[in-house]
Parts: sequence; structure tokens; C-alpha cells
Amino acid sequence: MGTSNYTNKYKRNSMEKFLAEAKASSRIFVSLGGAEKNKILGEMADALDAHSKEIIEANALDMKDADKNNLTSALKDRLLLDSSRITAMATSVREIAALKEPVGRVLDGWVLDNGIKVEKVSVPIGVIGIIYESRPNVTSDTAALCFKSSNICILKGGKEAEHSNKAIAKVLKDVLINNELPSSLISLLPDSSREGVAKLIKMDKYVDLIVPRGGEGLISYVCENASVPVVKHDKGQCHTYISKDANEKMAIEISINAKTNRPGVCNAMETLLVDEKIANDLLPKLKDAFDKVGTELKGCEKTQKIIGIAHAGEEDFHTEYLDNILNIRVVQDEDEAIEHIMNYGSGHSEAIITENYTIAEKFLNSVDAAAVYVNASTRFTDGGSFGFGAEVGISTNKLHVRGPMGIEGLTTYKFKLYGSGQVRS
Repeated sequence: MGTSNYTNKYKRNSMEKFLAEAKASSRIFVSLGGAEKNKILGEMADALDAHSKEIIEANALDMKDADKNNLTSALKDRLLLDSSRITAMATSVREIAALKEPVGRVLDGWVLDNGIKVEKVSVPIGVIGIIYESRPNVTSDTAALCFKSSNICILKGGKEAEHSNKAIAKVLKDVLINNELPSSLISLLPDSSREGVAKLIKMDKYVDLIVPRGGEGLISYVCENASVPVVKHDKGQCHTYISKDANEKMAIEISINAKTNRPGVCNAMETLLVDEKIANDLLPKLKDAFDKVGTELKGCEKTQKIIGIAHAGEEDFHTEYLDNILNIRVVQDEDEAIEHIMNYGSGHSEAIITENYTIAEKFLNSVDAAAVYVNASTRFTDGGSFGFGAEVGISTNKLHVRGPMGIEGLTTYKFKLYGSGQVRS
């Protein structure tokens, strides 16, 4: 018992020391201007390209473990790094560097009746812990976004990408060291166990924000146990509703893209809603299109009467498959579609396919989600597509940021007040 207590105390002190050093290193950003940060981000992008071979070799170890652990093909796709994906990672870092400087912007300003000048100025949040799964490109994307916005990042990737994340982090940290900057500006959480995560999310003395992105279990655990403020990036329970006024060709093309372009990502469609007035004609055509791309289809009872597919029950409509599996439900009209989305959606991304302007506006205004589309695939919900360069994740929170959490979502603000001797009576 004594030894166990000593070990736990050592681990706790070790974590606290690590986070204290990270927070202390944030002071370096005060003297690090936008041009210097952009130069370093450019060097990070070049280093990712230059060390592509080593990163791919590390990723191969993760892919080997993925085969041993029988991960689905969609999850393997999320995990895989090849030369083109590493080039994309480097490009993303360069795009982040090209964004306008987010820190030090005067957001508003006014003069009080007593002559005090007030400025509302953007500032970094501070130390941000990011907990994520599977996709190793998140390591470089989030590190670059945090660096650009003058935040310290503490990264905790999934064990399935451990070798890849370490290789990518080393490349980025080496650039910091070469520029005589603290390597603690970008760090992997040293204790990646569940116990380590449990400590991190309670270290509100040192950590200013936790961003969890991943499965429902991870999000629930962090939200229920954190004392650090959390911006959750919940599951992507995304829907597409095909209204009675939809263009048939467009509806089929968008549905196929939304589900099969990359089934293992959070902005992929999980449930397709079809208006009953066109279901008899459209569903067989949709089935033919999905059969060609190997999608496993499940349907409600009305759907099953029209096409021969497996049954979709209550649990299925709550499930984020992250795989090439799709639920289909026939609905009476847009009101029933909206009601279904309200009951089963996660507030991520929803779409309607229609040529009816009135129905489109009703859907846009009624559906409560971070991104709501008319006649487009939900697959566009990400920082790159929105022009943010990349994103920390897709926030399903309403405060303080919603949707793709880009560079502005990593800042807060403070008030600067300039007086000339004023005192309050």
C-alpha cells in the first residue's frame, strides 16, 4: 500500500511538473510575432515533407497492429498515412501559416464618458489539451493551429496511432528546438493511459481548455469527469433528407458521396431520410447505386416494403457506424424529417435535397446543428473546406465555438483600458 501511494504521488507530481513547464513556456509567445511564427510553421511543413519516409515507416507499425486487432477498413483508412497524405499534412500547415494573425486583433473599441479608452483584444486561450483517436494528421493540424494562435498544445492521440503520432510530434518539436524555442510548446501527453487522461482533465490550475474528439464513450467520459472547461466534438450522427421536390440525379449523387466518400469520418451520413411521396420510385434506384459501392443498407419497415434490406431498429438510428453502413427511413414530409433529426442527430451536420425554396428555408431554420446544407454533401464540414486551413475538430457545443473549430476558436479576448489618472468616486 505504501509503495502504491508513493507511485501514485510520483505520477501525480510528474504530471503536474510537466504541465507547469508547459504553462510557463507560454510566455515565449509574448515576444514571438506573427512573422516569426509563420516562418517556423513553414519550416514545420518542410520538415514533414523531408521526413515523410520515417513517418510512413512509423505508420506501418500502426497499420500492422491494426491488422492484428481487426480494425474495420474504414478505421484503417482513417489511420493510414502515405506520401500523398503527408504532403496534404504539410500543405495544411502552410495554409495555416498563411491565415491572418489571430492574436492581438482589436475586436472593438470605444471611449467611456470619463475618458478611459477601452479596447477588446483577441488573446490566446493558453494551454489546450486535445484528446483524439485514429487520425494521425490531427497531430500536425492541431499543433499548427495552436502554434499559430499562440497556444500551448498537449496532445493525446489514440493508442492505435501511437507510432505515427510520436514520429510527427518529433518532427515538429525538432523544428522548435532548432529555433531555440521550448519543445514544450507542442507536447504529447507523457502518460497516455486512462489514468493519465483522468489527471489531465482535472488540472485546471495549468490547463485552460480540453478538446475531446472521438467516440461517444470518450466524449461522455471527459464531459462527466473534467474540471477543465470542455469544448466537445461529439459523434457525427449526420442525416440527409430527400424531399418530394428533389432533383433525382442530384439526390442520388449527393447521397452516395455523403456516405461513401470516406465512411469513417464524422461528417459522413449515417441515416438517409426519404419523402414517402417519391419513395416507391427513388428507393430502388438508391439501392442499385449503393449496391455498386458495397454499402450495407438497413431500413425502417416502410423502406423494407419497397426494397429488400435488413431492418434498422431504434439502436441503429442512434449509431455512428464510421463504416460503409447506412440506415434508410421513409418519412411523411419535411416535418417528420426534422423531428427525426431532432431526436437522433448529434448537432453536427444535416442536409436537405430539394428544389423547393420554402422547404429549404424551413429546414435551414428549424434544424439545430452546427452545419445545415441545401443540395450539398455533409462531407464538406471541415476546416479546410470552410477556408480555415484545418480544424481542431468539429464542435457540437454552442459555446464558445460551434462547427469547425479553426484559428478563431482558439482565441478568447481581454479588455485593455487606457486611462489618464481617472479614479472612481
